[in-house]
Amino acid sequence: MKNNIRELRKSVKLSQEELAKLSNVSRQTINAIENDKYDPTLQLAFNIATVLNTELNPE
Repeated sequence: MKNNIRELRKSVKLSQEELAKLSNVSRQTINAIENDKYDPTLQLAFNIATVLNTELNPE
């Protein structure tokens, strides 16, 4: 499943560090998710979606 977290994060002008703090994870976790090296838990996916003011959209 492709994610567009990087694009959404940049559209709201957040750094990886800022998104990480707001989502209660490390910057490395956000980086790994953006680079498709880590699949977030469902709870983390919801947290990130909330911070980015979007919904989860499985395709």
